Amino acid sequence: MGILDGKRILVTGVLTDSSIAFHVARMAQEQGATVVLTGFGRMSLVERVAKRLPETPPVLELDVTDDAQLDDLAERVSAHVDGIDGIVHSIGFTPQEALGGNFLNTQWQDVATAMHISTFSLKSLTTALTPLMKDGGSVVALDFDNSVTYPVYDWMGVAKSALASTARYLARYVGEQDIRVNLVSAGPLNTMAARSISGFEQLSERWPERAPLGWDVDDPTPAAKAVVALLSDWFPATTGETVHVDGGFHSTGA
Repeated sequence: MGILDGKRILVTGVLTDSSIAFHVARMAQEQGATVVLTGFGRMSLVERVAKRLPETPPVLELDVTDDAQLDDLAERVSAHVDGIDGIVHSIGFTPQEALGGNFLNTQWQDVATAMHISTFSLKSLTTALTPLMKDGGSVVALDFDNSVTYPVYDWMGVAKSALASTARYLARYVGEQDIRVNLVSAGPLNTMAARSISGFEQLSERWPERAPLGWDVDDPTPAAKAVVALLSDWFPATTGETVHVDGGFHSTGA
């Protein structure tokens, strides 16, 4: 019997088997959950990766900037499960023009895209599925430490700061429905999303040296375990929180 036994979990952002979201989906199934995935853009790739999970879950298309897809999301999910107990928000995108040291030259339309997809989507995804969370539940979003600046991360760092604030406000307003909202702030990982950031190696090369526990950029398992724990009933009174899974990097100075 696992800690998610009988839970119904929707996981976004599974694109490759190196992603945190993939490992969350795998562990959730291993811990007894029924999993539904969403994907965007490269649906055939998501469906192919889904087959690498212990049990092949249904895969639904979801563009979080498309109101029509959000409006019928609960109905589409209901075709596979009779409710939702947990949501994993693993969605983020920033145009290249808003990354890589181009902070001062970035135009608003690129910032707006980053904020819409990476930040506002936490609210829109949660509210779209709230009707299916009649017995409460847990929402967990993947974050990256935004208490300081990092080279090349630029407007994605701003979007992540806004994500943290969004999670706190969302926790405030859905708490009365017994829905918890928390963040897992993982250290840099060698994922497809990370590799798309020009200069990613600048973010990750010193992380293992400064983190008191060390850090493996090729191992998403610690972050995935934290997400699964927060999806479970083991944190019944925790909401609006950020759990750092970064080897302790965030706690150290120069």
